[in-house]
Amino acid sequence: MLKKYCKFLPVMIRFEKEIINNTEPAWTKKPALLADNDYRLFYRELYPYADDPLFHIHLNVDYPFNLTGILYFPKLKNNFEAEKDRIQLYSNQVFVTDSVENIVPDFLMMMKGVIDSPDIPLNVSRSYLQNDANVRKISAHITKKAADKLEESFKSNREDFEKKWDDIRIFIQYGMLSDEKFYDRAKNFCLLKTTDGKYFTIDEYTEKIRAQQTDKDKKLVYLYATDPVQQHSFVTAAKGRDYEVLWMDSPVDAHFIGLLERKLTDATFSRVDSDTIDKLVDKQDAMPSKLTKEQEQALEALIEKMADKEKFKVSFESLSENDSPLIITRDEFARRMRDMSVHGGMNFMGDMKENFNLIVNANHPLVSKVLLEPDGIKQHQLMHQAFDLAMLSQNLLKGEELTRFIQHSLELMR
Repeated sequence: MLKKYCKFLPVMIRFEKEIINNTEPAWTKKPALLADNDYRLFYRELYPYADDPLFHIHLNVDYPFNLTGILYFPKLKNNFEAEKDRIQLYSNQVFVTDSVENIVPDFLMMMKGVIDSPDIPLNVSRSYLQNDANVRKISAHITKKAADKLEESFKSNREDFEKKWDDIRIFIQYGMLSDEKFYDRAKNFCLLKTTDGKYFTIDEYTEKIRAQQTDKDKKLVYLYATDPVQQHSFVTAAKGRDYEVLWMDSPVDAHFIGLLERKLTDATFSRVDSDTIDKLVDKQDAMPSKLTKEQEQALEALIEKMADKEKFKVSFESLSENDSPLIITRDEFARRMRDMSVHGGMNFMGDMKENFNLIVNANHPLVSKVLLEPDGIKQHQLMHQAFDLAMLSQNLLKGEELTRFIQHSLELMR
């Protein structure tokens, strides 16, 4: 009990022969008297088993409210859940609580450290705290200091900032979603990462892709992948058109993408596997098709024997001969809604069957070969192999179907 509430009491406490408190914790000292190692040592005093933090903020205000403390940016990776005891509240160095959700904005709850203020009212209702003038000023001040620190780190050592980006991006993205003023500051140092591992600010990236990825309707198309390994064939197709692809796999990216679409002018974000690449960045009228209506109907009847009609919607597109014969895509809007429901904890689409688009490349030589094949069994095998390859590219081929595909592939090599 003494160690919990009096760990940093300004009066020395001796329990038996042991001094159990630190009367001069780091946050009570002037920043000019502390080195980076002093901040690291204090962090370990608070969180002995945690990794070293990325940055720190030293708070020291005496007007129009009293506030001292040190807050740290921990390594977050893809974890954005606010954990209990991340931030500890003190009043004149006496521990008060580690539940500061009504004092600190939600996105700042991902930070760790200590804040000390005698001006924060205690033992009052949540609504009272939310409406207290000092609490609102303290919250705004901490937000500003966080933005100041991040911007300073970006400007002073961008290379180091980029190395730390994957560990802090959740904090910055969540802050931009939660706080309009923070968005206005963070848009200048928020980074976008490409599948090549390169980093750009939002403005830098927008200018980089403007010439190549503007469609015929003057919309700027930001292509992205959530898993560049699984979506490799689609990423490769995009790069084959000299397009850039972003790597967006954080739990809040579905919401963050929606925010950017609202903020940026004439911009749309599309996952690389949500349609064929020429449809995603639609620059011209469709190429002429090599198939007649009767041939399309014959192929559709053949495909329906192997693809679930309720799961796959078959369509024909005139693509390049170099594109795949069959391509499976996931609708951008439906998939984004599903991602947001899962990460939002609602999962209201969890029981709904996921649907896919099955696109037949009307100009691919294999499609023509299937039509000309006189042997019905071989015709079915050719189309089934193309369908399986399309399934495999979306990681949809599993269990019995995957085993059958492997066995058939081995038979073809004999």
